Amino acid sequence: MPKRPLKKQTLAVHGGTLRSQFGETSEAIYLTQGFVYSSPEQAEERFIEAGENEFIYSRYGNPTVRMFENRMALLEGLEDAFATASGMAGVNGALFSNLSAGDTIVSSRALFGSCLYILENVLPRFGVKVEFVDGTDNAQWESKVNPDTKVIFVETVSNPTLEVIDLEFVYNLAKKNDAIVIADNALASPQFFKAGKLGADIVVYSATKHIDGQGRSLGGIVIGTKDYIRGQFESYLKHTGGAISPFNAWIMLKGLETLTVRTNYQADSALKIASELEGLSNLSKVVYPHLPSHPQYNLARELMSRGGTVFALDFEGGKEASFKFMNKLEIVKISNNFGDAKSLVTHPATTTHQRLSEEQRSRLGISDGLVRVSVGLENTEDLLEDLETAIKTI
Repeated sequence: MPKRPLKKQTLAVHGGTLRSQFGETSEAIYLTQGFVYSSPEQAEERFIEAGENEFIYSRYGNPTVRMFENRMALLEGLEDAFATASGMAGVNGALFSNLSAGDTIVSSRALFGSCLYILENVLPRFGVKVEFVDGTDNAQWESKVNPDTKVIFVETVSNPTLEVIDLEFVYNLAKKNDAIVIADNALASPQFFKAGKLGADIVVYSATKHIDGQGRSLGGIVIGTKDYIRGQFESYLKHTGGAISPFNAWIMLKGLETLTVRTNYQADSALKIASELEGLSNLSKVVYPHLPSHPQYNLARELMSRGGTVFALDFEGGKEASFKFMNKLEIVKISNNFGDAKSLVTHPATTTHQRLSEEQRSRLGISDGLVRVSVGLENTEDLLEDLETAIKTI
């Protein structure tokens, strides 16, 4: 690889590659649980401190997994990464490797349902104090973050309400108070929101989404400094067992090769479709970060190179209208995933956030009429016609 800086599209194809003696073009899949040593002395040395490309056990590290980790660290502009079995394994590991009983975490309120579960139900059981703020209100961040704050947690673009966090402001506030910023960047994707370069200390992805991008496998990754990743995070993950399989890591490597072309097309398609649907009768609003009607439009334009692959529709007729809409779709499929090659819709109030009370959903902006739409790789005009026809038949 050249020593000069490379663009992210090139890094997504070539970054972090480790070739064997056979000189393979496509990255090799090392489907092995363990590794052998030439002597007991070598085994002893490796268990004391493994070298850069020395491995002990695939739960601790693996050549295929290492390629995926190196590539993601290069893309994010941070030092190192550790791949996990799923995005939520990454979120859980990032939180628990940093927090102890008596610590305080401040989090944005609008989060994916499983992230909320960890913060509301799991961490308090272990003596961690959890405080929530409206993530779009910088004054609330200032009122809650103080020298007692250990960790700040955000979704850079919230799922499913698409709120955009002023990450630079949050990071600067964190540094004043010696707090750690953990950013879940899954919905925005590594293509459109550079969380690491904007100040997040630790960036988490559900690789299941845009990185795979074709609905094949689960995976996650946590990215940060080398000291953190190879220190407290690796220690936590390798002993608690949340490591990714080599085969899934290989799938993620293949997904990264097409990340740029896929997500750029999907985001351009999402903007066109959201713009065309805005103002249709039966809809109270269309939510997309790069629509001028979005509450954080100027911030989203500043922080995001494109508006992402996901938008939301809010139907005036609530659950009944949104269900009628979803049942009329012919191309777009009903599923709770996003970032897929296939366009997908889900009704958050009855799926990803169904365990929350009506009051909690209302506070988060998840109405009974809200439908999340993930735009795939189908023809834009075909998708627009499918969505528009379904809306008009309500």
